[in-house]
Amino acid sequence: MTESGSKLRIFKILKIIISSLLITVLLLFTIAAIRTLSLDVNAGLQLAHWEKTNNKSLVIDHHQREELLANFKEAIRIPTVSFSNTEINTTALLEFDRFLRKAFPTVFSSSLVHHELVGNYSHLFWVKGSQPELVPYMLLAHIDVVPASESDGWEAPPFSAKEIDGFIYGRGTIDDKNSLMGILQALEYLLLKGYAPRRGFYIGLGHDEEISGLNGAMNIVRVLKQRGVQLLFVMDEGLTIFDGIIPGLEGPAALIGLSEKGQATVKLSVSVAPGHSSMPPRETSIGILATAVKRLEDNPMPRLFGYGPEGDTFEHLAHKFSFPLKFIMSNLWLFSPLLSRILERKPVSNAFVRTTTAVTFFNAGVKINVIPSLAEAYVNLRIHSAQSVEEVLDIIKDTVGDQRVKVELVYGFDPLPISGADEKAFGFQIIKKTVLDLFPTVTVAPAICVGNTDSRHFIDLTKNIYRFSPAWFKPGDLERFHGINERISTKNYEEMIVFYFNLIQNCDIRKLPEPHSSVHEL
Repeated sequence: MTESGSKLRIFKILKIIISSLLITVLLLFTIAAIRTLSLDVNAGLQLAHWEKTNNKSLVIDHHQREELLANFKEAIRIPTVSFSNTEINTTALLEFDRFLRKAFPTVFSSSLVHHELVGNYSHLFWVKGSQPELVPYMLLAHIDVVPASESDGWEAPPFSAKEIDGFIYGRGTIDDKNSLMGILQALEYLLLKGYAPRRGFYIGLGHDEEISGLNGAMNIVRVLKQRGVQLLFVMDEGLTIFDGIIPGLEGPAALIGLSEKGQATVKLSVSVAPGHSSMPPRETSIGILATAVKRLEDNPMPRLFGYGPEGDTFEHLAHKFSFPLKFIMSNLWLFSPLLSRILERKPVSNAFVRTTTAVTFFNAGVKINVIPSLAEAYVNLRIHSAQSVEEVLDIIKDTVGDQRVKVELVYGFDPLPISGADEKAFGFQIIKKTVLDLFPTVTVAPAICVGNTDSRHFIDLTKNIYRFSPAWFKPGDLERFHGINERISTKNYEEMIVFYFNLIQNCDIRKLPEPHSSVHEL
């Protein structure tokens, strides 16, 4: 074959390869464009024919508004602080018990409601349904709060419940006495209106959620297990309505947590012979441990975006973004590696991409002129849904890569199971419907809860656990959570009461409707 013939053949092969690539790119672009224009995972059951119910409406008058706000403020003023695993404010918890009985007399006196104390300070309510064949559900909230000090820079004392420009300031206003008081206030109003549920339900109020719920929620679970209770779904705190927080998103989004990240506390330690600082070795215990910590920070856990509920979050929100983000979000099958690289740039969104690693303690040294024999560091990890504690430990050992550094698991648990969010998921769809009925402009999406709640203890009682509270978070509000100037607007607190008032009634339907797309009409 001549040289010119060889060149011609190579040219033809290159032409075929380039043409194939162009056709492939064009085909992928066409598929992506069609998906972008047609994707609407939010249609769901919105257009379906829901079972008719005679729901009672709630219109709060001036007197009721003054009363409910006064009750809420009194709840905030009681400092039900959990300081540590061994120190809780039991005096405040007993005061809170007395307060609840005074604030909600109908709840505590109704023949439909059975109340009991669990673990001395937690509360369990059973609201009997008229149709016992309907599987009950459960609403959770917690009484305790994290510590707060006015000296940290609060605009109002953290247990004053002071109202400033339509906002009530105080520890617990968004975590989690807003949910607790909202649920009980809604039940109080329902009972006063003569409501009797068809589907029975439980209300659980734990007293030590901020220190893992070992005596509150876990004892409530123990009681329910002893009685053979199984639940249709559980709803607890977790995610909220984000307004103006997600960059590029048009309008507010209500995120319902389907799962929680796992958690692990890992101890790194180095032991060497002590010595005098005048004759230091080449590497000290502090230096060895500091190098190990630096390796962990320089080598984050692998990207796992799309292997958990976070992929569904962006698909549900895709239609509320403008181009090019809408194009990217609608086609995560193609662009998830690109999106994960974008999300990992900021700490808030990086939490959705991977297991996060945070060194929270570093202890070493006893005297200025003594080389310490022991150096210790503690690492807190929030584990992505696609990983386990064991896998994360193996990665840490490989990343540290130093036999002199001892790696020990202090405490940990795997990520929680992922609850359903499809058109057959009763709990998710009821929460979604209740949100959209009250807030029509909101987009609802499933998500992952990066923190942990009492609901994780209930996995043996139900496969469907949802983490959501109808509190509105605007720019700057995320920092208030466990931070200074925690607050809620009086308007939003009132909306929360209406939300739970409607949610309880919406749960009375026997089953979900058939999706609109599968309903055939003449």
